[in-house]
Amino acid sequence: MDISIQDGIITAITPPGQVEGETELDCSGLYVSSGWIDLHVHAVPELHPYGDDIDEIGVKQGVTTLVDAGSRGADRIGDLYTASLKADTQVFALLNISRIGLERTDELSQLEWIDLAKAREAAASYPEFIVGLKARISQSVVKDSGIQPLLLARTLSEETKLPLMVHIGSAPPSISEVLELLQPGDVITHYLNGKSNNLFHEDGTPLQGLLDAIARGVHLDVGHGTASFSFRVAEQAKTAGIALNTISTDIYRGNRLNGPVYSMSNVLTKFLYLGYSLEEVIRAVTSSAAAWLGKPELGQIRVGHQANLTLFALKAGEKQLKDSEGDIRVAQYYIEAKGVFTNGSLITS
Repeated sequence: MDISIQDGIITAITPPGQVEGETELDCSGLYVSSGWIDLHVHAVPELHPYGDDIDEIGVKQGVTTLVDAGSRGADRIGDLYTASLKADTQVFALLNISRIGLERTDELSQLEWIDLAKAREAAASYPEFIVGLKARISQSVVKDSGIQPLLLARTLSEETKLPLMVHIGSAPPSISEVLELLQPGDVITHYLNGKSNNLFHEDGTPLQGLLDAIARGVHLDVGHGTASFSFRVAEQAKTAGIALNTISTDIYRGNRLNGPVYSMSNVLTKFLYLGYSLEEVIRAVTSSAAAWLGKPELGQIRVGHQANLTLFALKAGEKQLKDSEGDIRVAQYYIEAKGVFTNGSLITS
């Protein structure tokens, strides 16, 4: 097909060869989708280890919209908002329920760092920017605080009407305690992690608590990251018929440069390898992610809409893929981002 764009707006979508314009970009052999959306990244470059530059993990990856997943809490969420205005990538944020955010990696270990009043104030100050709350509920983060941070997060969610994204990892708290507190619209990120406190029994069957959470409308997000994606668990999930909701990277400088994430394209290729169709894989970073954000227009290509597009290739050839457990698989086809059209211009990858 041909897509005609004027002043950043899609003006026509026609069969090939029927549109005329001043500038022609020949994308023969490429696919186009609505702009990829990454629901879980860390986009504050000065934070270590969990930080990176917005456009390095955004438009340069084929991602036109990203959601920073709790890098900042109420103390400094305004800094992230200001930085986002200078980027080519569209940015939304999940507010860390700890006011200090990821200034430390045990940000929920001291309950006094969870200032509900300050968090409510931050949410009210940036209503278009903050799309949810982030709580990292694993032992290394909460330490002796146990399940209490998630109870406080639940209270904050009810007060602000913002959904929770909950990072799951090592116990305690146990995964069953976490699942019981999740409500419709909340997100479990890292749902395919290979840790002992995960969402599947040893025989690969899903926990009843997971099935119950899905039934009441809890959303599943990949959040690959350095330590949170297992091919073995992903195969268990697919065999069990667990629906693929959204694919996100949990990308930051370390796992972008050194793996196992590398790029959004690399993560998407892993799901192609697992046997999901190209349509299912792309839906998980376009319309499904847009629906969770409550911004369905971000997942559509329509005349009269802003041109928010990702160009990508599907290539034949061996591609080595590594999960967070060190398990290596070899794909015969792989996805490669070629560029985005956003903010009225083309940016190539």
